[in-house]
Amino acid sequence: MAKVAVLLAPGFEEAEAIITIDILRRLQIEVETLACAESRAVVSYHNIPMVADRTLAERIDTLYDAVVLPGGPQGSVNLAASRDAIRFVTAHDESGKLICPICSAAARVLGGNGLLKGRRYVCSGELWETVTDGEYVDAPVVEDQNLISGKGLGHAFEFALTLSARLLGDDAPVRDHADHIYYRW
Repeated sequence: MAKVAVLLAPGFEEAEAIITIDILRRLQIEVETLACAESRAVVSYHNIPMVADRTLAERIDTLYDAVVLPGGPQGSVNLAASRDAIRFVTAHDESGKLICPICSAAARVLGGNGLLKGRRYVCSGELWETVTDGEYVDAPVVEDQNLISGKGLGHAFEFALTLSARLLGDDAPVRDHADHIYYRW
């Protein structure tokens, strides 16, 4: 069974995180939320308190099949500034695991730390203009090697379903589920 880590830094975009977690879990993909903070309690972009499954520090040496990086103006800044988050993402990238930023996370976390490595990506707004190590593509979801990036909250379902299909290695159950939730995928 595939296992995914979702990194929750203070100020994370809650809907991007929850939609992705929800879709993955509905498709029987194991998800573990990791707080990028001293405790498991993290407050989201719109001041919604959440309790993660574990802290990143508790799982820093664990390898998952994918790492999801939700955006959020402050959340992506906090992820980008976290040495542990960058170490965790780098270890997964070097192991060929899926790296999955959505919204501002591709530009701020990966681009801001030289982790795009020339790959094609998408991010929200005009943040791509400051990125020098990747190739911006204006699309809802962009896949390049082990990088799956999503443009933003409005494309969170597309992002989560695309990630699910990659993890399952089969579009059929994902398409069935998309139909079940009335989403045209």
